Amino acid sequence: MINKNVDYALFPQCPIRNVLSRIGDKWSMLVLFTLEKYGVLRFNELKLYIPDISKKMLSTALKVLEADGLVARKMYAEIPPRVEYRLTERGLTLIPLINKLIDWAAANMEDIMADRNKYLMHNS
Repeated sequence: MINKNVDYALFPQCPIRNVLSRIGDKWSMLVLFTLEKYGVLRFNELKLYIPDISKKMLSTALKVLEADGLVARKMYAEIPPRVEYRLTERGLTLIPLINKLIDWAAANMEDIMADRNKYLMHNS
């Protein structure tokens, strides 16, 4: 018998692989979380809220999130140009899942770090 849920995970066109490869990088979830927390932001404001991200990586993350319909970019015809970013409706539906992951990480971080240290001590 074929288990479609397992079989899909084995193939590159798998929905979970596809989505996680886009939002599971180092920065995308932080960008989404920051936009949810602070609302509509300009590029430099986002950079201030995520100080350890480079301009190039922030730009890349925003482009990927925009391409997937999670972030909307609005450019104003002003001099100098003003560009604002916000979550889309689809992006907003992802926030409760990100919050659950944050809660889980906070609840388990201490034990995970202890297990890592134990592992390193036994395998060095």
